[in-house]
Amino acid sequence: MPKTPNYRIIHLSKYYPPDRGGIETHVQTLAQSQAAMGAAVHVVCVNAFDQKGQLSKRTQTIEEKDGDVSVIRMGRLLSLARFDICPELPTKLCQLVKEPNTLLHLHTPNPTMLMALTILRHRLPLVITHHSDVIKQKILKYGLRPFEHLVYSKSSQILTTSSPYIQGSKFLHFYHDKLSYLPLGLDASNYSQPNHKAVAFSHSLKEKYKGPIWLAVGRLVYYKAFHIAIEALRLVPGTLVIIGVGPLEQELKTLAKKLGVENRIVWLGRVNEDELVGAYHAATSLWFPSNVRSEGFGLVQVEAMASGCPVINANILCSGVPWVSRHEQEGLTVPINDSVAFAEAAQRILSEPGLRNRLVKASRKRAEYFNHKTMAQRSFKFYETVLNQERNYTVIPKPVDLL
Repeated sequence: MPKTPNYRIIHLSKYYPPDRGGIETHVQTLAQSQAAMGAAVHVVCVNAFDQKGQLSKRTQTIEEKDGDVSVIRMGRLLSLARFDICPELPTKLCQLVKEPNTLLHLHTPNPTMLMALTILRHRLPLVITHHSDVIKQKILKYGLRPFEHLVYSKSSQILTTSSPYIQGSKFLHFYHDKLSYLPLGLDASNYSQPNHKAVAFSHSLKEKYKGPIWLAVGRLVYYKAFHIAIEALRLVPGTLVIIGVGPLEQELKTLAKKLGVENRIVWLGRVNEDELVGAYHAATSLWFPSNVRSEGFGLVQVEAMASGCPVINANILCSGVPWVSRHEQEGLTVPINDSVAFAEAAQRILSEPGLRNRLVKASRKRAEYFNHKTMAQRSFKFYETVLNQERNYTVIPKPVDLL
């Protein structure tokens, strides 16, 4: 069936790949899946890279294509306390929203795009995916709150990434009549069927490092709680492979040295997709010790499950984390901030007959629920509802069923 791109979706993201992160990965996957179903899809984000491809605080605006998705990376003048100053952003948004049948999809937390929307005078259908509350950054949290209420009150639909997250957000309770949830999705084929480069990297990890291999993936920031993984390593055999960079790297390395496990930790930093897939296939389990609701979902859990790598996560109340990989079904869930419980769960995977095989099988099946095509189709249903509510906008057709 031919594509019929007679409506436009503009995703407002903080950043976009090659910037790695759960929200960035989600926006790319959703945008590409929607474009494949016939929508005209744009992404507006902040350009975090200079002309040499290096991370930089001062950048230029560039426009490019990511497959069928048009990407506009807005140049920033500077970045202060996680807030990017992009002088050209308001003008660019005003230009983009002039075309008919346009719908905005904002992904938050996202101070830069949030502020830009407060000065946008055009009335447009607005969908917000609220990926997580702002928890620790008190100044940012309360400084932005009036602007959040201004934008959220104008929105047509507010989505979280799981139903449990709605229950624990005091902020979202103000908008209970607009709330629903759209689980994140993933093209699992690269993870379930690794290419030869991923397989080769998996073999290299197993050959270089003493097993079992435990894996932790994510930015080295406070809510990822990688210190719990490092503490748990004292109580189990094997090697902990950590993929990610962030401000706490030196602090975590100092902790590892203090605990005497620095020689059993491999810090891989940034990796490409093949290396990431290979790491999942080399690992006995993914350790996911995030401990606060800043972690709203944990997309790396789906990546791991699709790879046949069961997850040990922490029971963050009113978060989607223990809902994605469920205790004793696809993985093992332990209390937050409990390194001993983490180690005990790891020991169970090593010693309990049949446990890992059962979790691997269930994990692969659970990962299918978070399919990227299903996610895109679910998003169109929300868009249909929103556009039906707007008298001045044409109702979009039902998306092509590609499942």
